[in-house]
Amino acid sequence: MKAYVIADGKGLDALQLRDREIPKPGPGEILVRMKASAINYRDFLTISFASSRGITEERIPNSDGAGIVEEVGVGVTAFKSGDRVVGCFFQDWIGGSITERTMASALGGPIDGVLAEYAVFKEDGALPMPEHMSFEEASTLPCAALTAWNCLIEKGGATAGSTALLLGTGGVSIFALQMAKASGIRTIVTSSSDEKLARVKEMGASDVINYRTTPDWEHRVKELTGGNGVDVVVEVGGAGTLAKSVESVRVGGTISLVGVLTGGQIDPTSIMRKSICLQGIYVGPKNMFKKMNAALVHNDIHPVIDKVVAFKDAKKAYELMQSGAHFGKIVIAMP
Repeated sequence: MKAYVIADGKGLDALQLRDREIPKPGPGEILVRMKASAINYRDFLTISFASSRGITEERIPNSDGAGIVEEVGVGVTAFKSGDRVVGCFFQDWIGGSITERTMASALGGPIDGVLAEYAVFKEDGALPMPEHMSFEEASTLPCAALTAWNCLIEKGGATAGSTALLLGTGGVSIFALQMAKASGIRTIVTSSSDEKLARVKEMGASDVINYRTTPDWEHRVKELTGGNGVDVVVEVGGAGTLAKSVESVRVGGTISLVGVLTGGQIDPTSIMRKSICLQGIYVGPKNMFKKMNAALVHNDIHPVIDKVVAFKDAKKAYELMQSGAHFGKIVIAMP
């Protein structure tokens, strides 16, 4: 089979195509012919800075993918050949709290990912694809969609009538916007592009802020919420935007931190003074993934895909990710 690996090289030059044997599924495992793989900023960082992220041998990147079951191992009862499935980001996290052991089962990092013609998943590390989605759409769900769901609904606690601040228009933020609209949650979305802000308004964003023309956007958020601040922030920027998010959230509100897109430092005084719940979110477990998928099916939500790139041109997908010009998700289609 053809598989991309993280090998020697600087930056994206480390991504190289290899010939590998098609793996065999062991007991309790399934072999999947991959049809699509969506990329996340994590994947770009893993390829570009592999050694600093603890990867010392060739590793197949990418956590997110969907495909068709080709073969099942001994003891597998949940799937059969021909089933359409989507992999779970963590192969060993079914439910409960995250642990060191479950973190070590993340695809495309500690273990091989899915940017290959075939991949092996644990039986408990996959779910049936939502029936209303294509392979390209379903491939976007394991990381970005589940992260958005966890940030906003599960640990974010937002419900109908809540107000959420969403930073940017990448995969997590756009999923959060779609989920918020379906749940009756008011949204305020930031971007540096008026064109992108117009698109999110069409998708149902309640209010938008261009952070280039309004650099003190936290004040505008307070104005839009009657001086109170939002109930929850989906914080994808990191330290560079966190101080503004702290000012934007209400007393006793929640900031779900998932991104490291910007550098900077943060003074924790306001977090303490406002009794803010600042929580790190690292995707979510399988049982949460299953619950989210049911909501996506019920509300007929389709992921927003900016561009689909051919497998042979995979590097172009990461270059687009690096540029920040995308809106929603970028997907690599398998042959």
